[in-house]
Amino acid sequence: MKFFKYTGAGNDFIIINSFNKDIEIPENEIKFLCNRRFGIGADGLMLLKKHPEFDFEMLYYNSDGSGSTMCGNGGRCIVAFAKKIGIIHDYAKFIASDGIHEAFILENGTVNLKMTDVEDINTYRKDFICDTGSPHYIRFVDDVKKINVFSEGREIRFSEMFVKKGINVNFIETKDVNVLNIRTYERGVESETLACGTGAVASALAYAKKQNIENGEIILNAKGGTLKINFEKSGSKYVNIWLSGPADFVFEGDIDIK
Repeated sequence: MKFFKYTGAGNDFIIINSFNKDIEIPENEIKFLCNRRFGIGADGLMLLKKHPEFDFEMLYYNSDGSGSTMCGNGGRCIVAFAKKIGIIHDYAKFIASDGIHEAFILENGTVNLKMTDVEDINTYRKDFICDTGSPHYIRFVDDVKKINVFSEGREIRFSEMFVKKGINVNFIETKDVNVLNIRTYERGVESETLACGTGAVASALAYAKKQNIENGEIILNAKGGTLKINFEKSGSKYVNIWLSGPADFVFEGDIDIK
């Protein structure tokens, strides 16, 4: 089976071209392919499928093999892949688990992905909860480098409140005005990842709510790279949300699946 490896700010993915041939991969095989010791290694796997109304359909799976909700960096990477195989040029309109997305590819390779509107951001104790296509928990801290993301993130993710459906956990440090440092524990991966697109969006909007910011650009520095989020606020809703950052091809190959 032919595969392509992409990374979006260190968030890495296996992409399978299922545009002209219907491909289905069992959960255990997805888990094997994403395994960093025995397989290819990735935070998740995506299938690019043909769709009658859009340029393509994006199906995303976590590294544990489970079907998942929207992945922002994955969305940007699959757009770059769609351009590589000639399905699109510099613009895409595609459908994912959370609805319709648009994307533009700039000359420098940056992919700007339009996210779905966010109805509201809820407070939970001293923290925030936000759904940006995937559910996110946001906690502001003084220094993200001092946080044990695996243990503290896991504690929240498997707490009684969230254990059933799961939640991604983001730790945010305010570095400067509209500039944040972020570290994320991702459900399905069940560990820290180098970046998380939907987490960056959720964290930027939580910061905007905290600081009463109505629109503009917020920069998030993750371990794997920098992501930029632009948005507008309309009443209690956040609209015209764009996630921007690198989406890089790493390598391609063939692998046998059982």
